[in-house]
Amino acid sequence: MIRVLRSLKHRLDMRRRESRLRLQFDEFTAKARSKGQRFEMEWEARMPCYGDDTPNTDFDRHYVYHPAWAARIVREIAPDKHVDISSTLYFCSMLSAFIPVDFYDYRPAKLELTGLRSKPGDLMALPFADNSLPSLSCMHTVEHIGLGRYGDPLDPDGDLKAIAELKRVVKPGGSLLFVTPTGRPRIVYNAHRSYSYDQVLEAFIGFDLREFALVPDKDEDGGLIRNATPAMANVQSYGCGCYWFVKR
Repeated sequence: MIRVLRSLKHRLDMRRRESRLRLQFDEFTAKARSKGQRFEMEWEARMPCYGDDTPNTDFDRHYVYHPAWAARIVREIAPDKHVDISSTLYFCSMLSAFIPVDFYDYRPAKLELTGLRSKPGDLMALPFADNSLPSLSCMHTVEHIGLGRYGDPLDPDGDLKAIAELKRVVKPGGSLLFVTPTGRPRIVYNAHRSYSYDQVLEAFIGFDLREFALVPDKDEDGGLIRNATPAMANVQSYGCGCYWFVKR
């Protein structure tokens, strides 16, 4: 009964929205005609967009802040070339305007830009020699490895094996930018893992933490907090932990 009522309410809401949209369309069309209509307009060609009239522009806090953080760190490192493993394409594509970037992904991206090379790569067997890369990033990626979400084999320790590969290929003195959900440790199957701050540091023995930044769960707790504390991280449910590691 509850399901039926919800369905009826949803259909009623959609009819009300469609009615309001039609009134708005007719008003806009009348105004456009009075000024000499410049574009063809047909009701049949409508594309209803509801819920965008918000007082502020919404955005995904994780995926806006962490690439912005990483770009600032890479600018500080100033490498001749940067290698990225499966991070958001927005990061590598924009960074490649300033620094040559080689991007590797289990599912290769058909992305063609000057300064950017997009190649197939398996995080479980990276195509690099030991101790070879001065500047490497792998952001919001490792938490998915082994859960099967992207067609990869099921492996409860897939994340740890991936981290071992990242550690292997960074050269001594080289930088690794690592981003992952940070807060209460758990798996949300088959989407992702979340790690405590200490879990991440324990996984990167042999590396020094140069900087830890955090995007907290709540807007009111701040945006990108650079030089955040472990205490801040561990009270999050799904914070975005940004770790700048340097290999000893």
